[in-house]
Amino acid sequence: MPINRCLWLVLIAVFAGLPIGNAADLIAPVPERAGEESGIWGAIAFSPADGRHGFFWGADKRKEAEDTALEHCENAKGQACSVVKVFRNHRHWDDDDGTGFAYEHCAALSVGRAAQAKTPFWGAASATTRREAEQHAMDLCGGEEKQCKIREWVCT
Repeated sequence: MPINRCLWLVLIAVFAGLPIGNAADLIAPVPERAGEESGIWGAIAFSPADGRHGFFWGADKRKEAEDTALEHCENAKGQACSVVKVFRNHRHWDDDDGTGFAYEHCAALSVGRAAQAKTPFWGAASATTRREAEQHAMDLCGGEEKQCKIREWVCT
């Protein structure tokens, strides 16, 4: 009479003196997410020195979104590119990876220039809607007083 694979593993564990938890633990341990943040990622990179920017959305990993946004900014001849905003959308409505990083679906970059300024004023923000992200970015930039305009927006 053949013995079931799970039963076989449990019997081996018993004879070997191993602690027995759930038999499924012996067959296929579930890998932990060691700091992995779930979601669909986006990022905006900006170079205040020359006003160049790059963005990316739809990445499976945060680092991929950041690296690609930086690459696009550098390809646009940005001299001092850095990631200024990272945001994410959830894959499922009940996603909660416990990291505390908000699920904000949209981000915006606003850039302006006051007549006497050598470098542009700017603001980058994320929010749950495009309209909110654009408004926050405009506020951070300084609004119409600083001749701010939305340069880029993206939603995942």
